[in-house]
Amino acid sequence: MKDFRNLKVWEKAHQLALALYPVTASFPRQEAYGLASQIRRAASSIPSNIAEGCGREGDPELARFCIIARGSATELEYQLLLARDLKLIQPKDYEKLSAQTVEIKRMLTVLVQKLTLTARGSPIPNLGCGLRPR
Repeated sequence: MKDFRNLKVWEKAHQLALALYPVTASFPRQEAYGLASQIRRAASSIPSNIAEGCGREGDPELARFCIIARGSATELEYQLLLARDLKLIQPKDYEKLSAQTVEIKRMLTVLVQKLTLTARGSPIPNLGCGLRPR
């Protein structure tokens, strides 16, 4: 079992989820149970799945939950685009939040690759996947 707090990708995903709450709080009232709720759920799903994967048995399970987290990040990426096009998010905020989301997706991809190679017993170099040394 790994401590999810030791993963840089979890920290970045957590910070993104925190950043999205005040942004979505400014959405019109009629979006409270619509797009605002979807954005919050997708954003919180990313670090939640990373954390759940860390609580499972072994690297293959963590990799599986990281793939699910990456799917949530892709969902969030679209929802942010929709919010921007509906003029619910300022273009400047969209650019920052979207860039953070893409960075998290890239980190998750590298982490999955590392976990998959490790599970197969292949020695690999440090790929910068976001694991912090203990």
